[in-house]
Amino acid sequence: MSTSEPVKPDSSPPAPAATFDHERLQVYKDLLRFVAWVSPLIEEAKSVGRGKTGEVCDQLDRASLSSLLNTAEGNGKRRGQVRAKYFDDARGSATECAACLDALVAKGVLAPSRITEGKEMLVRIVSMLCGLVNRFDEPDCRCHEETAQYGSPYGFIQQERKRKRMRKRKIL
Repeated sequence: MSTSEPVKPDSSPPAPAATFDHERLQVYKDLLRFVAWVSPLIEEAKSVGRGKTGEVCDQLDRASLSSLLNTAEGNGKRRGQVRAKYFDDARGSATECAACLDALVAKGVLAPSRITEGKEMLVRIVSMLCGLVNRFDEPDCRCHEETAQYGSPYGFIQQERKRKRMRKRKIL
């Protein structure tokens, strides 16, 4: 055997960066993009609308961070219903961001065209968060009405199929 030369630190391949599960979620990546987009907008609104935007800008900043953080924390929870609650809170905060952007336009601080990109991002984010809530929320805990049967055997068959699907979900 030949004598081995010492390995230079630069010659080894770089170690992969450690990632958390939430960092792989597309909604989390989109929320990071939104936070990066909205931060300069908040500073712009504060400088343009002195005195009339402080509360809205602060709320927009808090809501954008709340949505991001609730998404990350919710993805780390193990119980489905708890995850759904965090994703639902994140969805509420993202919707609040949209309302804050609307308020900045209503106060005459920003033009509607200035917030269009942010609102488009938020529509996508809220849609993904709604999907996550629906995925992890237990169907038995949702408020709903049973479908009425009007003497048709087809309605009975549909209900039986629905019950079977619900039982399968509980088993999995």
